[in-house]
Amino acid sequence: MALAAGALLCVCLASIVLGSKPIPLAEVVDAFTDPGAGGENVRIVLDLRLPRTVTGIVVGVALGLAGAVIQALTRNPLGDPGLLGVDAGAAVFVTVGVVVFGTVTPLQDLAFAVAGALVVTAAVAGIGSVRGVADPIRLTLAGIAVAAVLTGITTALMLLNPDSFHRLQGWKAGTFVERGWDVVLPVVPFLAASALLALALARALNSVGLGEDAATALGVNVARTRLLSVVAITVLAGGATAIAGPIAFVGLMVPHVARWLIGPDQRRILLLSMLLAPTLVLASDVVGRLVLAPGELPVGIVTAFVGAPVLIALARRARASAL
Repeated sequence: MALAAGALLCVCLASIVLGSKPIPLAEVVDAFTDPGAGGENVRIVLDLRLPRTVTGIVVGVALGLAGAVIQALTRNPLGDPGLLGVDAGAAVFVTVGVVVFGTVTPLQDLAFAVAGALVVTAAVAGIGSVRGVADPIRLTLAGIAVAAVLTGITTALMLLNPDSFHRLQGWKAGTFVERGWDVVLPVVPFLAASALLALALARALNSVGLGEDAATALGVNVARTRLLSVVAITVLAGGATAIAGPIAFVGLMVPHVARWLIGPDQRRILLLSMLLAPTLVLASDVVGRLVLAPGELPVGIVTAFVGAPVLIALARRARASAL
């Protein structure tokens, strides 16, 4: 935990210092200690890079927790907001909101994103369940199929409305460009409440991992745990998607890395995921800024480059079928 916290602090510092215009560390310190001094570097640090860094932390924490709760709830090693179609559901509803209803505020985007995440989560759970019991393989296949359909719908809506297409093009790739305080702050209270809910469910999720009968024998209300977990997942994944667009693989990779490091206790996995996920997201954002400087690569593309090899390695692991 200490090492993960240190890594997150280092990446946060890199996110503020590095970019198309590197800023010396001394000037970064001056920007925080004497913000009234003005100047271009002060504006870059306080108005552009600081809110962007906070956005990366918020989105990373939300995606890491959502992925960890999904994997714990479904006992599916491939559980992820992207693979289960939650991201795609949030994305298509946000696209409908922009194209059809003309939504422009972060809270409007959040409402559509959470609604989409909830609808798709319910649909995938229904398709992937047999006699009311969720099957991990069926859930994964159902999520991939639903996500493919919804991604096609999102692309079609964007192409049919050229005016909205330009606004949504970067967002659909997953980006922190032009994500200021006005975008992230309205969503933070909802994500914070959902994060606390996810952490509160950790002990119950440990029991659910033993099987429904064992969890019930231990006094866990399985139905309530499922319901509250779905609420936490939909708000976390929907809120992250509303802010930055669909960012793949973070919710899949990070819980597995946490599990490999500290074991199967969900209390530790959730806490460590809250540190590792924003570290990965911010590191990907920094890499995206540097590889094409003075332009930049969207963070969602960088995480996909990292996540694909991890997914292949996970599929080849002998113990990948069990959590």
